[in-house]
Amino acid sequence: MTTLTALAVTAFLAATILPFSSEALLAAALAAGDTDPHLAIAVAAMANTAGAVLNWWLGRYLLHWQDRRWFPFSPDQLSRASDRFNRYGTWSLLLSWVPLIGDPLTFAAGTLRVPLTLFFPLVAIGKTARYAAIGLLF
Repeated sequence: MTTLTALAVTAFLAATILPFSSEALLAAALAAGDTDPHLAIAVAAMANTAGAVLNWWLGRYLLHWQDRRWFPFSPDQLSRASDRFNRYGTWSLLLSWVPLIGDPLTFAAGTLRVPLTLFFPLVAIGKTARYAAIGLLF
């Protein structure tokens, strides 16, 4: 597996609820100098944004089964998440890169039916800025 492929897979998975860290792999690739920094940052940002779109999609369509016993969130949890997201608004999606809050934030955006045309650019800006900041360190 090439460095860029590994970076893309890791960045995608890191944007889901799975415990992955793509920043370390990006930093290692940049420090080793084995790939173009601009390309590595672009690949990581695009893959991580794609993972966030998966979260949005799951949030948007998983609610169809909220009355099922196996559904992972109670009505109270959904209500609290909705209240928090509404309090800070869609601009909070610029913080989708923040560990621990970013993944639930993108899921909540889907459940609250934030249009993908608004969701995508805000998430992409936030995630690209994060990877660009890592790139500046190396």
